[in-house]
Amino acid sequence: MHSYRFAFGIFVLGGILAGCSGPGPSLQPAVTPANARGPAHGAAGSSWVLPQAKRQDLLYISDLDAQAVFIYTYGHGYKLVGELTGFFNPEGLCVDKAGDVYVTNDTSYGVHQITEYAHGGTSQIRTLNDPDGRANGCSVDPKSGDLAVANEWGASDGIGNVSVYPHASGSPTSYSNPNIYYYYFCGYDNKGNLFVDGETQGSVFGLGELAKAGHKLNFISIDETIYLPGGVQWDGKYLAVGDQVAVKHNFTSTVYDFAIKGSAATTVNTMVLTGSKEVSQFWIPLVDSSRKHRVGTSLIGPNEYGGNTLIWDYPSGGYPILTIGGENYPIGATVSLAR
Repeated sequence: MHSYRFAFGIFVLGGILAGCSGPGPSLQPAVTPANARGPAHGAAGSSWVLPQAKRQDLLYISDLDAQAVFIYTYGHGYKLVGELTGFFNPEGLCVDKAGDVYVTNDTSYGVHQITEYAHGGTSQIRTLNDPDGRANGCSVDPKSGDLAVANEWGASDGIGNVSVYPHASGSPTSYSNPNIYYYYFCGYDNKGNLFVDGETQGSVFGLGELAKAGHKLNFISIDETIYLPGGVQWDGKYLAVGDQVAVKHNFTSTVYDFAIKGSAATTVNTMVLTGSKEVSQFWIPLVDSSRKHRVGTSLIGPNEYGGNTLIWDYPSGGYPILTIGGENYPIGATVSLAR
């Protein structure tokens, strides 16, 4: 998989560098759900969700190794209350304003798909085929309902793109920029502008913007060096973009907040995710229990090589405040609110 081509070597090198500097401080105490799914339960089975889950806010985590999406209560102990199965390489997760969750995944015969589930549901509402490449990250515009999917590479392993499905249905329109070859993750802001990150064939980071009602993916310059593109999400005020293995932060996953003005992005905050081992897609919840929109105050990061999901204070970062354990190779995260 292209997005993880550096992972093993970088992680080993990062461990060597950390070891040379002597032992660091231990991680802050964190809570692990007692009923979290463990590796011993890794065999694929039927999808299930506890009946009471539909009345609760839910956290969805995709696990590439388990070929499943795990469902936890969002807050209130982060208890495991369900599992969606039947995937082949489930990765990106996103949610619409109705609470429907979308999963990007492949099939064993090479068809790339996006599957939609209702909040707390186990049956597929619809499945969209992705004809334009290998589906990776996704995002739903909360106003229009359009679904955007970042295709890491093209249908014939060529240049990738970002595809937009109007109202999350039908056939998509695809956009690309000559400065970006591989496309990783995408996210809408609160005005309907779509941002997508990726890199050139020479591994140089690139950020693009498809303006609301626009017909061209424009290139956005940044004042930061990102080594391996991570998640992209609007935090309520700034555009948060991840670096899965930030070299200058000892290969620790890092999230940068950018202020966007015209075709330039300026760094306003740097959030080092201490204790992480390659966080690709993260999730910043933008609403609290009162359902009032606000700037996010926490960041949920599937910790791929740690086999768990970590939660940090946002935008301060540092040591995680909570751990959800018992996963294998978690990739994507999203939160669906009960209606």
